[in-house]
Amino acid sequence: MKIVETDLQGVFILEPIVFSDSRGWFMESFKKSIFEKIGINVEFIQYNHSFSLKKGTLRGIHFQNNPFSQAKLVRCVRGKILDVVVDLRKNSPTYKKWIACELSDENKIQIFIPKGFGHGFVTLEDNVEVEYKVDNYYSKEHDRSIRYDDPEIGIEWGIDNPILSDKDRNAPFLRDSDCNFIYEGE
Repeated sequence: MKIVETDLQGVFILEPIVFSDSRGWFMESFKKSIFEKIGINVEFIQYNHSFSLKKGTLRGIHFQNNPFSQAKLVRCVRGKILDVVVDLRKNSPTYKKWIACELSDENKIQIFIPKGFGHGFVTLEDNVEVEYKVDNYYSKEHDRSIRYDDPEIGIEWGIDNPILSDKDRNAPFLRDSDCNFIYEGE
């Protein structure tokens, strides 16, 4: 597995080695020892799977406040998405900065998102499925969203009229949210 560092400290793109033959293909989608080599000691305890029917469905920007924040390992198992990660840690050198990466069933790329970051994606095709592992259980009380179009963050989604849930349509801007992530240095 090839590990690619991003401009956001602790966020990694993982490019698997895929073994193909006439029967199909095989790959390792997670290997704890590889994560440990790059300093990530995480135990995934919940696996989530979403399905989006239509191209242009936007989910995010989502996170859970402390003490129920979550690290995530995200992959697109059917179709194609633009996956976005934004640094929400106050006082971080990359606070409000974001990166985007295309994840698809064809490229099999995954993205690791540590605690303290927001996450979202927009579907680039119809009938998209996304799976992600998390290291903390879902907590409705700590579940949060910020606006996908927050001008202080300026994410370029490549879409004008996304399909949104009520939760995402009514999410606050970051400045109005109660996001409680604080950067604690390296």
